[in-house]
Amino acid sequence: MKSRQMPKQMLGSRAFWLRQMRQWHWISAGVCLVGMLVFAVTGITLNHAAKIESKPVTEVATGALPQTLLQALKSAAPGGKAPLPDEVSRWLEQAVRVSVAGRATEWSAQEVYVALPRPGGDAWLSIDLANGEVRYERTDRGWISYLNDLHKGRNTGWAWSLFLDVFAVGCVVFCLTGLVLLQLLSNARPSTWPLVGLGVVVPVLIAMFLIH
Repeated sequence: MKSRQMPKQMLGSRAFWLRQMRQWHWISAGVCLVGMLVFAVTGITLNHAAKIESKPVTEVATGALPQTLLQALKSAAPGGKAPLPDEVSRWLEQAVRVSVAGRATEWSAQEVYVALPRPGGDAWLSIDLANGEVRYERTDRGWISYLNDLHKGRNTGWAWSLFLDVFAVGCVVFCLTGLVLLQLLSNARPSTWPLVGLGVVVPVLIAMFLIH
């Protein structure tokens, strides 16, 4: 009985795509390796967030705005969400060690309030417009909360948001090249498609019948 051989053109095309997929697969794996590990671990911690105890630690700093700066603040008070004057921001950075330059504010007749949300905690600063009293409060909920917020992209800024987009694209490339490699190598691995099918069917069935 004669064995069937694939034409040389088809073999060459298959070898080309196999090389390309392997190349992009390992490149995307290298780019996404640490990110995928962190996101996998934080996926577990987020899924069991109610069972993981955390003890928030709150730090408070107070001060008094100099009268000259207080008068400048009152004079410049534009209302709305306008940031603090530059000279006030510089004084706060030196005296209270908090950066508020360019931050949106909430102005009222009694005070100026600056929300300073951050991953893994929270912070805020207020300035009493009557006497210049400054109060800064910072809450830290621990490193697990910090990593969970990185996972969600909560209060992380534009740089982390950009990283998440690049990371997501890398994961898509990793998965798609892996799928093509499965297709190219599946003849030698009979269990390939049953396992892929299991990976599709199980979450679909859970979503359909076991999620309220």
